[in-house]
Amino acid sequence: MTVQPADALPLRHVLTLPTMGAAVRMARETTEQVLAEWGVGPHHPGVGPVLLILSELVTNSVRHAAVLSPTVTVFYAAGPDTFAFGVHDRHPYRPALHGPATGTAGGLATVVELTHGLAGTAVVREDADGSGKSVWITVPLRGIGGAAGGGGRPL
Repeated sequence: MTVQPADALPLRHVLTLPTMGAAVRMARETTEQVLAEWGVGPHHPGVGPVLLILSELVTNSVRHAAVLSPTVTVFYAAGPDTFAFGVHDRHPYRPALHGPATGTAGGLATVVELTHGLAGTAVVREDADGSGKSVWITVPLRGIGGAAGGGGRPL
């Protein structure tokens, strides 16, 4: 199975929220709704880890980027075998997803561990102007139990 890049996935959704604490809850609820609309039910084995990863990333934006980024945007994309999402803010700091920064307990270490546990990838993409970034997570749906064994249907 080949995991497609997010820009090649046919299903799309975008959510933009104020960079405040309630953004975490709203992003989680929207993610659950988007996944359900795309045929991935709440009992799919990847939904829980994906929601935790998303929560950690949105929480990081709220805690660390709000001063420079009045909004946080979540981009969703999916195809038959792949689900991807990116959390974007306008703070220029680009966190390291590998190495010493993720060697301690905490949000990014959890993100990387859960993503790898789902056989997925995590990357940080800088905005063209250098004043913001997106953290993109891509996971293979079949690699995390597949719709047939996870309570949903293929996308």
